[in-house]
Amino acid sequence: MHLSKAQRFAIEHIEAWAKQHKHEARLTINHILEMSNISTDTFEKAVDAIKTNARISLHFHPDRLDSSLNSIAESLFMQGEYKSQFETLISSGSVSAVPGGERDLWEKRMFGGAYHIGGAAISERPKYGALNLMLPSDGPAPRFGSCYFLLYPAVSHRSSFTYLDSHLEIKEKGTYKEFDLILAALLEDSFSREFALGESDLQPPRLVNHLLTTLSKPQKFLIEEKVHRNLDQYIEAQIHGSLSLKDDVEILVADSSFKGTDIGEIMEQLCSKFSIKLYWRRGFNLKVQDVPSDFRGAKMPVLAHRIAERKYINARIIGSAMKEMYLHPDQWSDYGTMKEIVQDFKLLWHVLVRYGSY
Repeated sequence: MHLSKAQRFAIEHIEAWAKQHKHEARLTINHILEMSNISTDTFEKAVDAIKTNARISLHFHPDRLDSSLNSIAESLFMQGEYKSQFETLISSGSVSAVPGGERDLWEKRMFGGAYHIGGAAISERPKYGALNLMLPSDGPAPRFGSCYFLLYPAVSHRSSFTYLDSHLEIKEKGTYKEFDLILAALLEDSFSREFALGESDLQPPRLVNHLLTTLSKPQKFLIEEKVHRNLDQYIEAQIHGSLSLKDDVEILVADSSFKGTDIGEIMEQLCSKFSIKLYWRRGFNLKVQDVPSDFRGAKMPVLAHRIAERKYINARIIGSAMKEMYLHPDQWSDYGTMKEIVQDFKLLWHVLVRYGSY
């Protein structure tokens, strides 16, 4: 994969930061390995397993509309490429991927101005995903989408990583060449909290054994359908360089609420066109009466009641309601501003992930 000057500089900037903090990270790693009776050799084999087999997941909502009023699934099918938020202007997180916006400014700080010096094109900006180490069927970062691509492991080698979301601007970041800060943070959570990346009862010996034995078999875990409902704790991946559906995507994991719909058919055609394996996973469903008012705000039951079908909500129903809102905004004028409505739809998706039946 050819990387531009800006993309290479961004990776090198992260590597330099991680190298600067390598000594303290190794102290943490070695202490936890000693306390957990894990040999250095065993741990290094687990790290090799990550670098050989771990896949980045790209979460997305396939039915969201882009600036041309095409669904994301349609745009992916037509373009054959996964584009950055600066190109799509769509996000399931911060909608600020514009020059001078919040995302633009934190990317400037994070990558040492790599994408701001020398006139780097918008198309060069990184794409965001999450490193899929624990292999839950709902993906490592479901807050960002009901469906997700699993990339080939090679893509991880041109990526940078942060432990948790990069907008927090925390120090735990690195690349596969300098990965110790990420590993130290992961081991620290596993050791002190017995919880990491959405997985509970995860002491370091169990974590290391999981990494050694399971990362090469993601399909097996998709079939087992274990969900984490993990909204906040993930290893974010920033992928530098283009993302081709044909060359870089191995698997599409799709929410079953879209099966048999127009969006579902497009995803099936997309997988056939670009030789991607397709797995349908059970989606979350939630009764309106079970939508809480104390998680993501008191408007959540109101919005759920407004859009529900047969007193239920799921990923397809939320997406369909968002489409109608964009196409007929006058019908939502009593609810709030467009910005407020979009934000509440995002929050309702979080509610569905956390509380939906599976």
